[in-house]
Amino acid sequence: MYIDSHAHLFSAEYSDELHDVIERARDAGVERIVVPGTDEKTSREALELADRYDFIFACVGFHPHEAAHASDTLLSEIESMTAHPKVVGVGEIGLDYHYNFSPRDLQKNVFKLQIELAARKNLPIVVHTRDSLEDTLNIVDACVSNLPRWGDVDGLVGGRKPTGRGVFHCFTGTAIEARHLFNKGFFVSYPGIVTFKNSPAAETLKDIGCENILLETDSPYLSPAPMRGKRNEPAYVIHVGRKVSELLGLPEADVAATTSLNARTLFGLEANGGRAVSFDSHFKP
Repeated sequence: MYIDSHAHLFSAEYSDELHDVIERARDAGVERIVVPGTDEKTSREALELADRYDFIFACVGFHPHEAAHASDTLLSEIESMTAHPKVVGVGEIGLDYHYNFSPRDLQKNVFKLQIELAARKNLPIVVHTRDSLEDTLNIVDACVSNLPRWGDVDGLVGGRKPTGRGVFHCFTGTAIEARHLFNKGFFVSYPGIVTFKNSPAAETLKDIGCENILLETDSPYLSPAPMRGKRNEPAYVIHVGRKVSELLGLPEADVAATTSLNARTLFGLEANGGRAVSFDSHFKP
């Protein structure tokens, strides 16, 4: 059984076929799907999906592309959504210098504000970084130092027992950078990029193993081989798992079990839906 830790099921590309997409995922052995929002509207749509399906969970936040639209009012709306028991993280947040759809200084500020929000609620973050890893790591490192109780692994903090601070999704960094993140309490996640020919991510994965990774599709993007050229969907996470199994020389069942356990523990996923333990609003980092 697999967990797709990152799928944008609210995408218009699914349209009227969404239920069939979800059913195909279940038939393929996908037991949980985490849907991260990219702004206030899509965060609400992710939460609506989580309300509709007990095996779907939501993250809420502003993607760096949307940072220019992240007003104080809308960030307050994001914070209010975190009270819902099916919200399991703050994301997708981070920095993107490839397109620069929002000014870099504004991206950094919105990123920091959302990390602080995650710390107040003791929730993990889902990090997007593209052509911006150095700045992203510097911001995360500073926040970890300033918010030492965020993601406390030694016991209950704010009513929730997290075992990590977040995940760097669609990770394209080096093994050295990955290990730095592991030491800071983060996982890294891999989608179909590990199946691409001559993929640097595949080489990094062979170095770091699967002990601290999650699997994802990033649907509807980044379809894995042999589905290249098709719209991606959560059912295809099995192709990512099989490639990881091949790269590491491990049984597929072990890869599925390890990566799914990592996703469940990071996001606090309960077997019957919702977080394992609801957090209390009194938590202060």
